Amino acid sequence: MREGKFIDQNAKRWKQYLGESEDPDEEALRFMQLIDDLSYAKTFYPKSKTVTFINGLAAKQYMRLNRSRKLQFRRLYTFWTYELPMLVGRYHRTYLFAFCFFLFFVVLGAVACKFDPQFVRRILGDGYVDMTEENIQKGDPFGVYKQSNPFGMFIQIATNNIRVSLMVYATGILAGMGTLYMLFENGVMLGTFQQIFFAKGLGWASVLVIWIHGTLEISAIILAGTAGLILGQSYLFPGTYSRIDSLKRGARDSVKILVGLIPFFLLAAFFEGFVTRHTEMPLWLSLFILLGSASIIIWYFILWPIRLKRANFQGSNINQNPNS
Repeated sequence: MREGKFIDQNAKRWKQYLGESEDPDEEALRFMQLIDDLSYAKTFYPKSKTVTFINGLAAKQYMRLNRSRKLQFRRLYTFWTYELPMLVGRYHRTYLFAFCFFLFFVVLGAVACKFDPQFVRRILGDGYVDMTEENIQKGDPFGVYKQSNPFGMFIQIATNNIRVSLMVYATGILAGMGTLYMLFENGVMLGTFQQIFFAKGLGWASVLVIWIHGTLEISAIILAGTAGLILGQSYLFPGTYSRIDSLKRGARDSVKILVGLIPFFLLAAFFEGFVTRHTEMPLWLSLFILLGSASIIIWYFILWPIRLKRANFQGSNINQNPNS
C-alpha cells in the first residue's frame, strides 16, 4: 500500500485520538491500534515522518494510560481483554493448522488402535492398559481419577500440563519440527486412549467424564503448539523483517500466548483433580461443564479475536466511504 493511501485511510481515526476518551476500554483499544499502525509504518515506511507522528501519538496515548492509578490492573485487563485475543487472531491460520494437524493424528491413533489391539500397549504401556482394563472389569472404568488426593493430584497435573506445554513450545525453535512431533505424539496418544473406551462400549461415557478437563487441557496444548509454530516460522519466513528482528517478534508474540495459557492449564488441572473424579455426577452437570469450557475456548480464542479484528479494520478504513 502506498504511504499516501495508508495516511488517508487512517487520518480521521488518528485525529480522533488527539482527544482523550473518558472510556478506559476505548483508551486501551486505541493504544493497541496505534501499536499495530506503528508496526506497519515501521515495516513499509521506516524513514517516513509518518512513523514519527504515529510514535508520538502512541506515546501520548500511553501517557494517558500511565496517569491512571490503576495502571497495573489496567495493563492486565488490557492484556486479557484485547492484547492476547488480538495476538491469537493475528495467527488464526497457524492455529487452524495446528488444530487440523493434531486432530489428524488423534483420528490416526484411534484407527490404528481399532485395527491393531496391540497398538494401544505400544503407545500407552502395558501397566496403564492393564490398570484401565481392571477398572473396567470392576465396574469403575474411570477409577484412575479417584486414586490420589484431590489437591495433590491438582498440583501434579498442573505441573505436568505446564511442562508439556513448555516442551511443545520450546521445540518450535527447531524450525517448528519439534513442535509438530510433540503434537503428533500427543495426538496419537489421545486417539489411542479414547479408543480404549469406545472399544469397550464406554465411548460416550468417557467423553462425558474425561472431557470435563480435557476440553481445556487439549485446547491449551494445541495453542501451545501454535506458539511453537509461530516461533519456528518467524525466522524461516521473515517477510520484510531481517531474520533476527523477525525471530525477536515471533518470540515476543509466542511467549505472550504461552503465558496466556497458564490460567487455562490451571483450571483444567482443577477440574481433573477435584471434579472429574465424581463420575456419578448428573448428565446435565457434566454437559454444562464440558460445553461451557468449549464455549469459553471458542469465544475467547476464535470469535472475540475476529470481532476485534473487524472493529480494528473498520476503524482503519473509515475514510474509504466518501460519505463518512
